[in-house]
Amino acid sequence: MESLPVRCPVCRRDHVYATPAYPCPCGAPTTTPLLRGAPVTRITHRTWTDDWVTARCRACGRHDQWPQPELCCPCGAVLRIPVRPVAAPGRAPGTASRPVRPSHIPLPRTAAAPRPAFRPLTIRTAQDAVGAAALYLKWLGYREVVQPAGRPSSRIDLRAAGLIAQVDPTTRPTALRDVECLWLNALSASVSGVFFSLAGYAPDARQRADGLGIPLFVMDLTGTPQPVNGPAEELVGTGA
Repeated sequence: MESLPVRCPVCRRDHVYATPAYPCPCGAPTTTPLLRGAPVTRITHRTWTDDWVTARCRACGRHDQWPQPELCCPCGAVLRIPVRPVAAPGRAPGTASRPVRPSHIPLPRTAAAPRPAFRPLTIRTAQDAVGAAALYLKWLGYREVVQPAGRPSSRIDLRAAGLIAQVDPTTRPTALRDVECLWLNALSASVSGVFFSLAGYAPDARQRADGLGIPLFVMDLTGTPQPVNGPAEELVGTGA
């Protein structure tokens, strides 16, 4: 497993990023090649086609598409980890190729015992983001997780026993107003609120959520939410 020191350009916090291994169809683990010495960048705008990179299996030589490596900093920033370009088979290095949609789902990350491993849903659309959040809430132990037939004016995407959740699949960090609206909706319904975001959170939104005790999660394209504040880490530890 390859690792890389990473410094967040927003809060200057140091991290060590370890690239995940994905299962090649031949059965061998495959990792994306990290580019050492290149600066990381904060993700402020997402496009579905640009968030996939090519990796080559060292065992069979197969080239395939996997999610672009990302790291979620506790400050709320989502960082893109640079990778070494890999030429697609039959193409010269540097030749552009159209990204292809992978036909597989990345290897699930191991959850803390005693839960079984969480099986994520690869995110390719906004609807996939809501589905991945629903799976995660069920994994945490919430019952009766449902999605309203049409998104209500309250912008609640998921409901469960004692919980409402909002999912922000947009390409910009979640704003303070969104976090406060979720809190007000949860307060009026006497339930808890959880927020999921693809692009992270604005600093004031993160600070407000900490004060209100709202768990914040960031999802990458593998569909595995990561906690970015104390209430979220506590929720992962205790479950529903």
